Amino acid sequence: MGKTGGFLEYGRKDHGVRVPGERLSDFDEFVLRLPEEEQKIQAARCMNCGTAFCQTGMLIDGKVSGCPLHNLIPEWNDLVFRGKWKEAYDRLSLTNPFPEFTGRVCPAPCEAGCNLGLGDDPTSIKDDELQIIEKAFDNGFVKPMNNLSRSGRRVLVIGGGPAGLAAAHSLNRLGNKVTVYERSDRMGGLLMYGIPNMKLDKSVISRRLDLMAAEGVEFVCNKSVTTIKEAQEILSQYDAVVLCCGSTDPRNLNVQGREASEVYYAVDYLGRNTKSLLDSKLTDGKAVSAKGKHVVIVGGGDTGTDCAATATRQGALSVTQIEIMDCPPSDRAANNPWPQWPMTYKQDYGQQEVDYKFGADPRRWLTTVTKINKDDSGKVISVDIVKVKWEKTDKGFAPVPVKGSEETIPCGLLLIAMGFTGPQTPVMDAFSVERNSRGLPAADKLYHTSNPKVFTAGDQRRGQSLVVWAIAEGVECAYEVNLCLEKQKQQSAKID
Repeated sequence: MGKTGGFLEYGRKDHGVRVPGERLSDFDEFVLRLPEEEQKIQAARCMNCGTAFCQTGMLIDGKVSGCPLHNLIPEWNDLVFRGKWKEAYDRLSLTNPFPEFTGRVCPAPCEAGCNLGLGDDPTSIKDDELQIIEKAFDNGFVKPMNNLSRSGRRVLVIGGGPAGLAAAHSLNRLGNKVTVYERSDRMGGLLMYGIPNMKLDKSVISRRLDLMAAEGVEFVCNKSVTTIKEAQEILSQYDAVVLCCGSTDPRNLNVQGREASEVYYAVDYLGRNTKSLLDSKLTDGKAVSAKGKHVVIVGGGDTGTDCAATATRQGALSVTQIEIMDCPPSDRAANNPWPQWPMTYKQDYGQQEVDYKFGADPRRWLTTVTKINKDDSGKVISVDIVKVKWEKTDKGFAPVPVKGSEETIPCGLLLIAMGFTGPQTPVMDAFSVERNSRGLPAADKLYHTSNPKVFTAGDQRRGQSLVVWAIAEGVECAYEVNLCLEKQKQQSAKID
């Protein structure tokens, strides 16, 4: 696949980006696609390896390596190299319903599993994927399927995030009449309000939703299900229900002073900013602004990065990220071999922008917040922090404060980006779905819950994870739902 020996001739070249000085003035996407001929050269680096780890999504030490969607990566890389963009799109669409999303926000575990990455820079799979789908849209290859054969069955998907949309997309194309409920005012879930516009322009989501609607999927926003009566009515009207409500309970920062004002969960901060941007181009005053404030972000993951980028655009006086883990090494450690996910130091776009504006990486490693200090009006004015070291205990490793390292830093806006503890319970209670010890639906590997008509997929089933996992679960769940409904139809026919 690709050019024979291409990986020996060509080095890796990533997509371009708008320079920080330009992109910090707006919330437009900052990624620039490579020219077509250059992207074909990048696809030529695909090695034609005998065992393609890139397309075999698996968990290694709890972290994914390879693509959970099992994209046929070497095949469409070959088609890109040959300039067969329509064929490449057809092949990509066999496995991934939303490559325009994964091509933008996925961390690319496929590249972690690329065989070329064992001794060189891996193939630029994510950029190849994004180029395929965007060229497909540019050239009119992406069209709604209007000749679907209908089964007469009705399925309700609750949750309009990546898992719910993927389930709806597949269920619809399998011939079912699909309705999607979303409790927010816009479809997309995490894609819409959890990821800022500069990383995923919301017009990209709208473009896909328009296609799905043209194929017959019905979208209902501002709609939640929280009572047993509502659930019973739904179960009487639909042949199956799929819960894809995500893992949306944020992990709290349990320290003294938590009740101070100007302290927000990251997802609320990002969501309010995006909603204001979409509703009024930030003129309605409903966004949480970092302008003129010292911003402290607790959490160094992707969401923390998005907060850093947003606060910098808003005009923060300073941005500091508190990270309880140690700074990773610049190269793979001996206990982190390929094809595991590489635990190495890097600056994501948010850290790059903070570094550009303030002259330093915003992350404070091996550090934790111990207290939130507030003024007489109740607003946060500073936070106490301390360095930690990880020590082994009878329950595993735990962070222990380092005496003498205490420090107080100014803070006018504190953002908690510490991940999520699990799904919220009302919808599960409404449908009498049993929960396991983690608070997740007690669902089997085939996405069945304790209620025979109710299925679940995505973060709600597996806990907080990647967008690509959510999409993969939505697709797989859809096929299981359809199979069960087909079996029921066959059994009913035998009885009749």
